[in-house]
Amino acid sequence: MPDAVSRHPHAPGDVVTPERDITHQHFRPGDQVVILKGIAGSELWGDSYKVVTPSWHTPTDEDGWRLYDPVGGERTYLTAHPRYLVHLSSRCPDCLIYQQALRTYLVPRLAGAEQDVDCGWYSVNHLNQVVHVADARGGR
Repeated sequence: MPDAVSRHPHAPGDVVTPERDITHQHFRPGDQVVILKGIAGSELWGDSYKVVTPSWHTPTDEDGWRLYDPVGGERTYLTAHPRYLVHLSSRCPDCLIYQQALRTYLVPRLAGAEQDVDCGWYSVNHLNQVVHVADARGGR
């Protein structure tokens, strides 16, 4: 994560991730992944994890992945839906297409930002599960 990150007051909603069609089988234990959260200059940034094991993702009622956060802290393990994840450890065509679509959507909209921007699309619920705003239930 960049050092100076702000929530941009006019950060665009994420129209790319909710439409992403990626299966649970696309990822495997040991894969290095990132959950993209915003931009730093003209580059995407996010939090990186290691895929550990399958885990039910309650916010979407679908198969998800248990992720290990190497930075640790109070949330060393999180669960996330596969559509939130992007491979870091390989040159995966599906993940590269998704990154390019997100970059094409975000960069022009936030080009004037003076700091790195967290778009605020994700939160972590009481079950330590990553929730995208499009998947949130009851306002969470």
